[in-house]
Amino acid sequence: MSIVETSSVNPRVLAICCLYCGYAAADVAGTSQIHYPEAVRIVKVPCTGSIEDIDLLRAFEAGVDGVLIFGCPDGQCHHKQGNARAKKMVARVQTLLHRVGLGADRLEFHGLSASMGAEFAATLTDGVERIRALGHNPLGRCAPSDTTREHTAEHGAEARVAAPQH
Repeated sequence: MSIVETSSVNPRVLAICCLYCGYAAADVAGTSQIHYPEAVRIVKVPCTGSIEDIDLLRAFEAGVDGVLIFGCPDGQCHHKQGNARAKKMVARVQTLLHRVGLGADRLEFHGLSASMGAEFAATLTDGVERIRALGHNPLGRCAPSDTTREHTAEHGAEARVAAPQH
């Protein structure tokens, strides 16, 4: 793919945000009218520690080009160790993505506090640009059917990912 073709790629990016910090930072960005790329779909979870490896692998299997996870800063997780658990999980999945040829750079974890709306938007914009440079996920970009959309709405990450047990 040439540089010109790569720059025109419109990636499908999933931003998974914890309720207390990541999603709150996204909300601050929105209420402050700070723009970020439209290619991003935000999913709210109780804690990034509730995300499982299989959830991320299924997102890539479905054709998502990249996943950016936004959780609490180090040492400030509202669920004690959820963000530390998420970082370990991200490292495991990055290794798997590298091994299967998708590339570890399609997955990132970022710790932000709730008031960091501008940083959320900037990090999201930078992440989308890095993912855009990688090109589309070679597993495909199938458009979801109406049935798939209904299933996602009923059984999506918000509904099925529970807070970690302490």
